[in-house]
Amino acid sequence: MEIKTAKLLDGKALAEKIHQELSALTTQLQVKVGRPPGLAVLMVGDNPASAAYVRNKERACAKVGIASFGKHFPTETTQAELEEMIAALNQDERVDGILVQLPLPDHLDSVALLNKIDPDKDADGLHPVNLGRLVRGEDGLRSCTPAGVMRLLQEYKIPLQGKQAVVVGRSILVGKPMALMLLEADATVTIAHSRSQDLSSITKSADILIAAVGRPGLITAEMVKAGAVVVDVGMNRVTDASGKSRLVGDIHWESTASVAEFITPVPGGVGPMTVAILLQNTVASYLKKVS
Repeated sequence: MEIKTAKLLDGKALAEKIHQELSALTTQLQVKVGRPPGLAVLMVGDNPASAAYVRNKERACAKVGIASFGKHFPTETTQAELEEMIAALNQDERVDGILVQLPLPDHLDSVALLNKIDPDKDADGLHPVNLGRLVRGEDGLRSCTPAGVMRLLQEYKIPLQGKQAVVVGRSILVGKPMALMLLEADATVTIAHSRSQDLSSITKSADILIAAVGRPGLITAEMVKAGAVVVDVGMNRVTDASGKSRLVGDIHWESTASVAEFITPVPGGVGPMTVAILLQNTVASYLKKVS
């Protein structure tokens, strides 16, 4: 008997398409405005994963014609110094987007720093004002990862209206804004989390299942409805017996791919979309200022 394999939701290919669209737009506007869009990424300390993410973001900026105003601070940088830098960037006409690369060293208050960013320059879409705009269905910068998931579903013409959507995870970064965006698209939404009882029966009810908990292989084939759309936001680095490490998601890909209709790969699914939406948010802020 032939084993069916789910169709891929290819975030890498879609991100590339968005990059090309943004590149064409910035080239055209730069002539008119006299400057490119600008993004400032603030990084503190020497977390290797953060450094890799920041390099990735800066490369993506260069690709689409966004100027990078990245700042790398030593680990011992104080809260006051960072707040001062954010205040200066809020006033800097060349900067359209600001983001603080997380995680930060323990002595720093990331929420307080985030709250200092001008909501209209909040490239990550995580400022309380922008989350409030999302709750109210108003225009505003949207949280990058869930907005990336929505754009991916839209690209593959996956119907959401009236569908049962289950989001596993309730973080302010992904789970909560994801649920709100699905609700805005007229899906019927359930949020499950670590305290949910009988997780399997909840996930099995989903036409659209989104996993965002950071636990490798949490969702297995028997937890997925046949023909469901499965989106894996998890990015977990695991090391096998030979000491070789690789990235895996929250979904057990090999087994689930034979049950689902559509599935995102890890890597190459949601990750590239997060960066693409970050760039899109920066260009949207730029457009708002110059149009």
